Amino acid sequence: MIPTLGNGGAEKVLVNLVNNMDKSKFDITVICIFDTGVNKDFLNDNIHYKFIFRKQFRGSTQIFKLFRPETLYKHFIKGSYDIIVSYLEGVPARILAGCRNPNIKKISWIHCRIDSKAVAELGFRNYTEAERCYTAFDNTICVSKMTKDYFTQTLSFQKPIEVLYNTIESEQIRRLSAEEIDDVVFSEEYFNICSVGKITEVKGFDRLAKIHKRLCDDGIKNKVYIFGVGDEQKKIEEYLRKNHLEETFMFMGYRVNPYKYVKNADLYVCSSHSEGFSTSVTEALIVGTPVVTTLCSGMQEQLGYHNEYGIVTENNEEDLYKGIKTMLTKDGLLSYYRKQSAERGKKFEKEITVRAVEEMLERI
Repeated sequence: MIPTLGNGGAEKVLVNLVNNMDKSKFDITVICIFDTGVNKDFLNDNIHYKFIFRKQFRGSTQIFKLFRPETLYKHFIKGSYDIIVSYLEGVPARILAGCRNPNIKKISWIHCRIDSKAVAELGFRNYTEAERCYTAFDNTICVSKMTKDYFTQTLSFQKPIEVLYNTIESEQIRRLSAEEIDDVVFSEEYFNICSVGKITEVKGFDRLAKIHKRLCDDGIKNKVYIFGVGDEQKKIEEYLRKNHLEETFMFMGYRVNPYKYVKNADLYVCSSHSEGFSTSVTEALIVGTPVVTTLCSGMQEQLGYHNEYGIVTENNEEDLYKGIKTMLTKDGLLSYYRKQSAERGKKFEKEITVRAVEEMLERI
């Protein structure tokens, strides 16, 4: 179960995972609370798909809170299952925690940084209910070690919990990254920087815009390409207009194949305030593009604890600016990290991550 199959990272890696699992062992149903999202179209035909509501509606989370988890589960979950999985925090976890059949194993998947009681209780009536619901699961999966550390500390969690990395379509990404680009010209006169993700406050694209201006003021010619859609775009575009940066910091919209742009860019930047385990950074590694990122959950697991495979900066504008500037101006650094990135990308091969999930499901 997941809220939607929209264009977010968790939605994308869920589709990757279920499409590649062994269908001789696993009969898989994906249930969305709302029948929306571009990733729905990428589910293989051998995956059963169900939804509860045709469209999203305002205030749904508050309405769900009026009912006990047991009531929601009984009303929404039809059919017989051996294992049920809440693939995102909050509402799906609350619904599936309502299962009282001891023969059904329950798994909760944690993608986000749950570092406070206020974050933990999102989607629940209160923190106490959140703790009770998460504790009801037989196993909990976190997408990075840091995500696990935050979760266990915030909820004083004592139940079984482990780390499994997201499934990325590595072969397909490499194939798509080789496609020709016919709508963007990456000029050698500039450093071409790209980033992929929802244009929301948590992604920090506003501070990347400010960093872009500082680099331009330093005389470092650079162009930034953002691939994604979101509510923060208009606000950032206003900043760009005021500073005459519309021609060098560009929103490119959602693309089914962002990989060809990432591969041909000089640098991939993740400016996020928070991540669970960044799918887009993993994809940049797979296509061999150097990465500079803020310190979020999973980044050091991806890029090394001593910047072996990319540069991880402190999570603020100043340090991210310094990291990007260093990468662009220090002789040989871009070419060095291009090789290191490609090497690190091998760690996230599809077969390895899928088999790890299958073994966990067989074990439980």
